[in-house]
Amino acid sequence: MKPDAFAADLTQKPDALARLALMLSERNPWADVVPADTTRVVLLGMGSSAYGGAVAAARLRSRGVVATAELASSSLLPAWGPGTLVVATSASGGSIETLDALTRLPAGVTTVALTNTAGSALTERCDRVVTLEAGVEAGGVACRSFQHTLALLLALESHLVGVDTSAVAASVDGAAAASAHLLEHESDWLPELSELLLGPSGTYLAAPAHRLCSAQQGALMLREGPRRPAAACETGDWSHVDVYLTKTTDYRLLVFSGSAWEPQLAEWTTARGSTVVGVGGDVPGAGRVQRYPGDTDDDIALLTEVLVPELIAARQWQRLTEASAP
Repeated sequence: MKPDAFAADLTQKPDALARLALMLSERNPWADVVPADTTRVVLLGMGSSAYGGAVAAARLRSRGVVATAELASSSLLPAWGPGTLVVATSASGGSIETLDALTRLPAGVTTVALTNTAGSALTERCDRVVTLEAGVEAGGVACRSFQHTLALLLALESHLVGVDTSAVAASVDGAAAASAHLLEHESDWLPELSELLLGPSGTYLAAPAHRLCSAQQGALMLREGPRRPAAACETGDWSHVDVYLTKTTDYRLLVFSGSAWEPQLAEWTTARGSTVVGVGGDVPGAGRVQRYPGDTDDDIALLTEVLVPELIAARQWQRLTEASAP
């Protein structure tokens, strides 16, 4: 992995998203690959692919579609046969756990590779292919492909519930503009947010359940790039599982706005003097809030907000690399 190339990959997000928006405005790639008799959906993946899949599956269930997201490494994959669409997601197309999962599926399912790599092992082992169109990620970190995974899974949702992709395309286009804004004004917000969030005890991220993948991906970026301790939590669940650390550590928390449970979280963080940064909207108890165009639209937020911790991770990784150079 290469820190400078990772940072460069992030700067290419607006253009890549704009191209994807144009593609989705013209056609839904799932229309050609989803069998008409599909009644159930299984989303398989590891890491960020699994993060995005979990949110996508929950969205599908909320709209009446029988769907689940499973870690490809699980030995408890659904025993759903004919009528099941299995989407195996891997940006590289080479995730060994995902490839292995394909050998353990019941007969009669239709498999689709959702990948950024044409001609990969995943494409060869699946019945059909949908490409992420995220371009080559020279930094070796799945960043643009994460957002494109979410966008393509939103397009799958549209197909399964029988609507066109105009709304998805508009959200992707909105995310392109929002990402461009964050990048253009990086010097106005990133130094302060980095100072607030990169604490001696690590960085914590919280997001509402319907966008939990943003917190998970953001934490992963801090671990994968600058190798900093970072963990994710769902905002409501935070009061049951992470609150304890506010009593004993220098607790630094990034909250992606949009959860009804933020006031409950704020009771603890305020009382214990924790450092809280909000992203995308006002968050109770936050000492600093970072906004961007379109952040009141939930789908634009889903496709944009992770850029904030990604950029923090990229710049910190670059600084650490420069400091360690001979």
